[in-house]
Amino acid sequence: MTDFSNQPESANTIHTGVAARRRLKARYRSEWIFKTLSFSAIGVSIAFLLFLFTTIFVQGWPAFTYNFVQLPLELNETTIGNQNGISPESIHNADYDAIVRTAIRAQFPQVSGRSAKRALSGLVSPGAPVLLREALIEDPEQLNGQKPLSLPLSDFADLYLKGQISHSEYRTGTAPVNIEASSGNFQISGTALLSALKNFTNPALQGAQQENSAFNAGIALDRDMPSILFYANGGVLKLETLGPGFASARALLPLTLTKNPEVVDWQIRLIEVPEANRNFSDQEIVWTDALVERQLVQSQFNTLFFTKGASREPEMAGILGAVVGTALTLIVTLSLSFPLGVAAAVYLEEFAPRNRWTALVEVNINNLAAVPSIVFGLLGLAVFLTFFGMPRSAPLVGGMVLALMTLPTIIIASRAALRAVPPSIREAALGIGASKMQVVLHHVLPLAMPGILTGTIIGMAQALGETAPLLMIGMVAFVVDIPGGFTDPATVLPVQIFMWADFPEPAFQQRTSAAIMVLLAFLVAMNALAVVLRKQFERRW
Repeated sequence: MTDFSNQPESANTIHTGVAARRRLKARYRSEWIFKTLSFSAIGVSIAFLLFLFTTIFVQGWPAFTYNFVQLPLELNETTIGNQNGISPESIHNADYDAIVRTAIRAQFPQVSGRSAKRALSGLVSPGAPVLLREALIEDPEQLNGQKPLSLPLSDFADLYLKGQISHSEYRTGTAPVNIEASSGNFQISGTALLSALKNFTNPALQGAQQENSAFNAGIALDRDMPSILFYANGGVLKLETLGPGFASARALLPLTLTKNPEVVDWQIRLIEVPEANRNFSDQEIVWTDALVERQLVQSQFNTLFFTKGASREPEMAGILGAVVGTALTLIVTLSLSFPLGVAAAVYLEEFAPRNRWTALVEVNINNLAAVPSIVFGLLGLAVFLTFFGMPRSAPLVGGMVLALMTLPTIIIASRAALRAVPPSIREAALGIGASKMQVVLHHVLPLAMPGILTGTIIGMAQALGETAPLLMIGMVAFVVDIPGGFTDPATVLPVQIFMWADFPEPAFQQRTSAAIMVLLAFLVAMNALAVVLRKQFERRW
C-alpha cells in the first residue's frame, strides 16, 4: 500500500494536490450548506404546521364544552296540561318559552321594565324551549322533577364564563367605606376606595385620573370607559361618576344597607373592555355571576355540537347533519369511483393494446388529475342539475361530482399497483394453463389490492376535504334537518366549516375550529388506515 503522506510535494497529483484539497473542502462546504438549508426548511415547515394546529386547537377546544343552567322549572298540570290533564298532546303543545322565561325571572324578582326583562330572558339560549320540549317528549317522567333539566345559556354568557369576553382586575379592601342611598342611586365614599381605584393598571383609567387631578374635577365613567363594579353586602354597584372623595353608582344587584353605613368587606372589579365594545352588558355579567354563585350553572361536555344540525344560534349549532351528509356523499363517491377506477386501470394495464388511442387516453387521465376541482363542479352543475334535472344539494349529485374528480387519482394509483406485480407471477399463471382473465382476477389483482386500496383511500381523503365543486351544485344551502337519504338536501363538513367561518358571532369561530379538528381527525384516520393496509398486505418479491 502506498503511503501518500510520505510522498514528496512533487509527487502530488491532480487528485491529491493542494487544488484537489481545496475542491474537496469546497464540496464539503457546499454539502454542509445544502444540509443546513434542508433541515432549516423542514424545521420552518414543522414550526408553521405546529403553529397552525396549535391555533386551531386553542380556538376550537372550548367548543367541546358548554355552560348549562339548571333552573327550577314549573312543569305541572298548570303549565303543561290542558282540560284533560297532562297528555302527550299537551306536552307537545305547551308554551315552553313562557316556562323558561318564568324560571329565569324568578331568580331575579327585582328586575322590572320590558327591556330589562328581555335582557334577563336572553341569558338562556333561544333554543332552550325546543330542547325542553324534546326532553319531555322523550322522557315524560321528568315532569315529576326526578331528573334535573339542563338548559344551555346564551352564546355570550358561555363566552363570558370561558373568559373570552373581557379581562378583569380585582381589588379587595377591608377598610370602612360609606354607602348612602339617595333616590335610587348610591354614593360611596372613603379614602380606601379611592386608593384602590388609583392602583388599577388600565391605561384609560389612569389617563383620566391624571387629567382630572386624582378625581378632583370628576370622571364620568360612560360606556366608552372601562367598567368598575363594586361588590358589597351581597349586592353589586356600577360606578358612574368619580368625584372628589366620593363615587356615585347605581345598583345592578340589590345590596343590603344597615343603619350603620360603614361596610367592612368590599371588592372592586375593573372590566377592561368598555361596555360599548362588547355585546354582553355589565348587568348581564352580574346576573350570570349570581347564577354561578347559586350553583345553578355547570360546564358540561357539549353533546349538542355532535347531535344537532345547522342553526343560526351558535349554541344550538352542531355537525351531525354535515357528518351524515359527508358520509352519504362519500358512499356514493366510493361506490362509483372504486369499481370504475379499478376496472379502467386493469383494462389499460393488462388488456389494452399499445397504440395511439390508449396513449391519448392515458395522457387525458393524467391531465384530469391536475384539473382544478371547481371545473368538476361546473360540469356537475351543467350536466347533472341542468341537463338531467337531478335534485340540488343532494348527496347523490355531490357523490357523482366527487367521483369524477377522484377517478383519475384511483386509476393512476391502481395502474402503479398493477405494474408493481412482478411479471413472473403472470408468466407462472399462464404457464400452468390459466387464461388471461384468470391471471388478472386470481393472481395479479389480489396482489395489487393493497396498493389499490391505499390509492383509493388517499383519493377519498382528498374528496373529503373538497369544497369548491360542492358549492357549485348547491350544497352550501342552509339545511337544518338531518338528511335521511341520498336525495335529501344536505351539506358536508368542509362546506359547513366554510359557512360557519363567514358568520359574525364569536361563538361560531369556536365551532369553526372545532369542526376543523373533527375534519382533521377523519383525514388522519383515513391516511392511517391507508398506511396500515399497505403494511399489512404488502409483499416483497
